[in-house]
Amino acid sequence: MDLLALADFNLVARHGGFGRAARAAERPKATLSRRVADLEASLGVRLFERGSHALKLTQEGRALFERTETLLTELGEAAAAIASGGQTPRGRLRISAPLLFSQVALGRLSAEFALRYPEVRLEITTEDRAVDMVEEGYDLVIRVNPDPNEHLIGRILLHDRLVAVASPGLQPPTEDAPVPAVVRVSSNQSTWDLATHEGDVRVHIDPILRLASLIMIRDAVRTGIGAAVLPLSLVAGDLRSDMLVHWGDVKGRPIEIWALYPSRRLLSTRVSAFLEFLKEAFPLGEPEELSAYIKG
Repeated sequence: MDLLALADFNLVARHGGFGRAARAAERPKATLSRRVADLEASLGVRLFERGSHALKLTQEGRALFERTETLLTELGEAAAAIASGGQTPRGRLRISAPLLFSQVALGRLSAEFALRYPEVRLEITTEDRAVDMVEEGYDLVIRVNPDPNEHLIGRILLHDRLVAVASPGLQPPTEDAPVPAVVRVSSNQSTWDLATHEGDVRVHIDPILRLASLIMIRDAVRTGIGAAVLPLSLVAGDLRSDMLVHWGDVKGRPIEIWALYPSRRLLSTRVSAFLEFLKEAFPLGEPEELSAYIKG
């Protein structure tokens, strides 16, 4: 495939027409049209629907544009870095991150990163669903306990664990009576299995309040209305100040926060810079570090 023709096709697709692309690149419109036509001939498909007043990508054209735009951008950035004799991170960096981590840490982290690397245009979206990095154009995703994926590699950023907490005035759990609890809207739990200093215990709960986010649950528990299960990083400060007390650790898989990226692509300088920046913020990857960052 002719890379120059592919680059011209991306230029036209990005600007939505041959005339606008020609003006933006200060190139002859006829040259762009000929290059795109040659690319269509070599592929044996139409990439644009050409109307009298509009130019629209075909299904094949849309697929080619989505799959090659980022790769061509990276090639251009690599060439620019080599030509300038350096590896300064630059260009757009798209990241998908989970809700809680975004709310408690990424606002401040992203601002500090932008100040350090002003040539990077950082864009962070918040969602807990699994995303297709290649199809949706993400350079990096941050996920909690992600499922194994042969197409992705990454590293653990932080460890955490779930703990049961309550205000000091709430009666500790007994074997028979259920305790009032604040839970997620989607939770269907009726018991918590906890590891305590005295051994393993099963706590029966009465969900008196269902809330949508963990921050809302933490704020509700601080009032004394009930107990809750929350990440240690979110309540470590409250435990140190005795605003909340620790009833035990929830048994089960610990929490791991991962940064993932496609294994088939070289790691760009901007992704490497962001990963190193996160490593500086959380060098040991312990929940107390995230807690201190939240408090700070």
